[in-house]
Amino acid sequence: MTARRLRASLKGWGGVGAMAVACALAVVFALLLPLGNARGDGSTGIGGQGVAEGTQVKDDTCTDPQDQSLSPSSDESGTTITAIKKRGYLSVGVDQNSYRWGYRDPNSTKRSSDLEGFDIDLAHEIAKEILGDPNAVRFHAIPTIQRIPAIKSGQVDMVVRTMTINCERLKDVAFSAPYFLTGQQVLAPKTSDIKGYDKSLAKKKICSAAGSTAYDKLKADKDAGKLVSSADISTTVPNQLDCLVRLQLGEADAVVTDGALAASQAAQDPTVELKGDRFTTEYYGVAMKKDADDLVRRVNQVLVDYRKSGWRASYDKWLSPTLGADSESANPPAAKYK
Repeated sequence: MTARRLRASLKGWGGVGAMAVACALAVVFALLLPLGNARGDGSTGIGGQGVAEGTQVKDDTCTDPQDQSLSPSSDESGTTITAIKKRGYLSVGVDQNSYRWGYRDPNSTKRSSDLEGFDIDLAHEIAKEILGDPNAVRFHAIPTIQRIPAIKSGQVDMVVRTMTINCERLKDVAFSAPYFLTGQQVLAPKTSDIKGYDKSLAKKKICSAAGSTAYDKLKADKDAGKLVSSADISTTVPNQLDCLVRLQLGEADAVVTDGALAASQAAQDPTVELKGDRFTTEYYGVAMKKDADDLVRRVNQVLVDYRKSGWRASYDKWLSPTLGADSESANPPAAKYK
């Protein structure tokens, strides 16, 4: 199945089940998906619409990982940024299946290849600040588990894909300062007797994305006896949205994912809802190569400016309808630096 035929088969959010099933099939070609040509050069991208020296800390000394980024700078003379400018575009790993974060709206009047959402807005803002053109960006749709490999291999300059900053990931990649506050939450059918992240998960099959902080939390709590022992956490999928498919097909009883993503999925499918409060505190960051200090600092400066103007407008457009205007996530988290 081609990407064009896949998109053509999705007719509105009323068919969200079909969309989610199709998204699972899309994993086959998602990693290097051609999404159009923003610059007319045959490339696989689309156009659209903030200094101290330091290294990321090791896991054994890591506390408050969201506060371990380098301080912001507008300097663009470093080797990483120089190479990006010479190339003429920013290469960004994103999601294409997360409603209101990085997705294609089948009801949109725009050209069908356009990605949109909160993360997409941020990627365009970074391109605008570094390259002077918000359209100077090429998007690569990347499965959850491939985010770090895509950065380390140089396939992308950065990943802007609802990626939680944590100590384990700091071993492999560098992160910007946080740009969003969230936490793990349970999603289940409205008719389910599941009440939240508690004993009501006994004998329930829980789905999570492979390589996600949700699965890491589930496994750690299962091993430590903090999660009811009869809960089955063996169901993992390449992309988080695939868990919604499992839920709809009756192959899973609950989903554990970031509350912000869970709220978007609940907005897509009126038969499911969030169960209980979030049970972790996590922060999304822009992920980059560990040695790309100049790019990390420059992105942090972009975020300094974006928090002042642009961040809230993007939140109101994409996330307020699902999370609410008064949510604890409705304002950008404060930035601290190492």
